[in-house]
Amino acid sequence: MNNDPRLTIKTAEGELRGTQEDDILVFKGIPYAAPPVGPLRWRAPAAVEPWQQSRDATQWGNSSWQNREYCLMAGGGDPGEFSEDCLYLNVWTPDVQPSQPLPVMVWIHGGGFTIGAGGLAPYHGAPLASRGVVLVTLNYRLGHLGFFAHPALDAEYPAGEVVNNFALLDQIAALQWVQRNIAAFGGDCANVTIMGESSGGRSVLSLFCSPLAEGLFHKGIVQSAYSLPDMPRHKALKMGEAIGRHFSLTAATAEQLRALPAEDFWPLENPLAQGPVPITGDRVLPVASLEVFNRARQHKYPLMIGSNSDEASVLAFFGVDAAQSIAGIRRQHKLAYRLMKWLYTAADDESLGRQVARDIAFTTMGYVAVLAQHRAGVPGWRYYFDYVSENARDLYLNGTWHGNEVPYVLDTLSNMDAGSDRPFTDNDRQFAWQVSEYWLNFARDITPHSRHIAGAVPWPAWHPADDSTLRFGDFHRPEIRIEKRFMKRRMQIFRLMMRTLVRLN
Repeated sequence: MNNDPRLTIKTAEGELRGTQEDDILVFKGIPYAAPPVGPLRWRAPAAVEPWQQSRDATQWGNSSWQNREYCLMAGGGDPGEFSEDCLYLNVWTPDVQPSQPLPVMVWIHGGGFTIGAGGLAPYHGAPLASRGVVLVTLNYRLGHLGFFAHPALDAEYPAGEVVNNFALLDQIAALQWVQRNIAAFGGDCANVTIMGESSGGRSVLSLFCSPLAEGLFHKGIVQSAYSLPDMPRHKALKMGEAIGRHFSLTAATAEQLRALPAEDFWPLENPLAQGPVPITGDRVLPVASLEVFNRARQHKYPLMIGSNSDEASVLAFFGVDAAQSIAGIRRQHKLAYRLMKWLYTAADDESLGRQVARDIAFTTMGYVAVLAQHRAGVPGWRYYFDYVSENARDLYLNGTWHGNEVPYVLDTLSNMDAGSDRPFTDNDRQFAWQVSEYWLNFARDITPHSRHIAGAVPWPAWHPADDSTLRFGDFHRPEIRIEKRFMKRRMQIFRLMMRTLVRLN
């Protein structure tokens, strides 16, 4: 096996030696940019130094500094070794010399831009690769290492060239690596789909809005992206100065900031914690993503977007109490409260709060995006995920939690069963196969001129005349069906209310 010539790949930067898992070739821990350490902290990712000898690509690369306990609890598993040297990606391919170049799917992990890694079990690419695609996952800078603004750092840039969204630049650098090298792995650099969940989905939306990402991918899949507004640069600058003072740097220089230990940033708590959104106003993201989509000025690429039936499950991780939020709206926005009572049937503030939070913070984002796609003249598809695995229905009483769709769309349920007292069933796996086939068909076949995604039920592109949404599951039932005018009244109203009601505090 070690002598298998398929396990040695020549990239633009040097030779890699991978491994084989069943019939899939796997290359882990590939550097896609220079380590962003020392003087390269809070700078755009620099080019990798080419290597002369064959490089081992059988181990995961370092992940960015983060809260390990939090990632184990809510992020999908153990993120591995931490380091500021974290710009690595992984590739799964079924064939390095296919008869036709294979579609490429690039997964951007979620975790509120503060936790996660591309090597976590739910994201392993072998199941989809075995069905005819090249799958890429990546690590990128998290927390304050990935998003930071300070006057001393801004002073290093010419006017109009300031960079604060280093994590997004990392993702762009990974896509540039894909353009340079993915053909060597059997991939088609002219058919690249970017996809992600939660902050990974929010990353996809940001890349649809970034002028620096244009031409590096060809379509996007967004899962459970939240509608929280991006952080304006003036607020980010104030936070950066406050962080400097926290570390006893009242008039910090760029050198002093870069000398701070990387591991000292992730434990910072509110109001110094990094929020789960990018910074708007720099060269990477000149205009806020929501504003770009509301103006239908995003890149004109096909887009699939959707969310889950119990996205409010994530509120507790942000310290948001659904019932208290409704009580606050009742006190401060009486008209909005009466509107919500009219739109929903809910027994109490807790139930009402969960439904309202789900729809304003998540469901409406999908409606906004497909409406923008229609206005821009490119296809969009909207879905709603509402399936709960057979052995866990007593735990998820309100539907599919935030993130629970990931192993279905990536077909990685088998990776999640180790040590579980509620294993997935054959019916769950069959449903995952059907769901993931839509993701694969989107990556394989969809172009700006497509009107349907193939699958168990043909999925038409969204159009305001019929407002079709594909529903994956109905809580206990693994059915797939088209719903027309799905939550349309709520979506039209909440689209106008998002800026007023969607915030963390």
